[in-house]
Amino acid sequence: MFNVVKAELRKLRRPTLFFGTMGAALFFTGLITSFIYLMIDSPQGNGDRGRSIGREVLGLASGSVNGFASVGGFLGIIALCVFAAQTAQEYTYGTLRNLLIRQPGRMKILIGKLISMMLFAIVMIAIAAVVSIAISYILAPGADVSTDLWFTSAGFEAIFTTFINVTISVVAFGIVGMVLGLLLRSPISAISFGVLWLLIVENLLIAVKNSLQNWLPGAQLSAIASGGAVDLTYKHALTVGGLYVAVGAIVASVLFVRRDVAN
Repeated sequence: MFNVVKAELRKLRRPTLFFGTMGAALFFTGLITSFIYLMIDSPQGNGDRGRSIGREVLGLASGSVNGFASVGGFLGIIALCVFAAQTAQEYTYGTLRNLLIRQPGRMKILIGKLISMMLFAIVMIAIAAVVSIAISYILAPGADVSTDLWFTSAGFEAIFTTFINVTISVVAFGIVGMVLGLLLRSPISAISFGVLWLLIVENLLIAVKNSLQNWLPGAQLSAIASGGAVDLTYKHALTVGGLYVAVGAIVASVLFVRRDVAN
């Protein structure tokens, strides 16, 4: 399995993939974090869905990672695309047969690919966290936000907790992408379906009936990154989101083991 992880990491560190992915992650991180501080007095709000995040909230011990938590959903979508593409392209390029010749254990290949992509996602999350906190610290004085509590023991605890929550959310999004890649066996189809559902379909369904937010997969995983939402508790999001991911992973794994490797 170590060789599978090593081989997959070699693909993931290709400059076009690595720098392209990190560039997208840093763009959304910088944009959303800056928006929170630059639009702090806007009547349209400076948070998700027009929500206002005031100075008193940003001045708390958890204020330094408010922007980082808000960008968790976008990092998750990026992870979904990467996981889906790296999984499905083995069918598209016909390389899965060659992999199985060297390593006949299908689950070893699948778990090895998952571990390597999780490591890739953690690097992306760590870079995004550092950039978000740095931008927050730079923009806080201009927005008249106090940073006195940010780097106390409570502040570092908030940073660690948020990092764990965002990591759980992003990896879960990535596993969903991997499941779509295994089911659809086409990078374009898997990415298109995942992004379309998360960015358009779910938002339309929630706009029609807000209570659906408690049961849709994307809403659960995004809420985990934020430590819960206004109408969605962290425990509920973790439970329901975990069930979605677990069921999808089991179904996809069984199909991966039993189906023919040809696309």
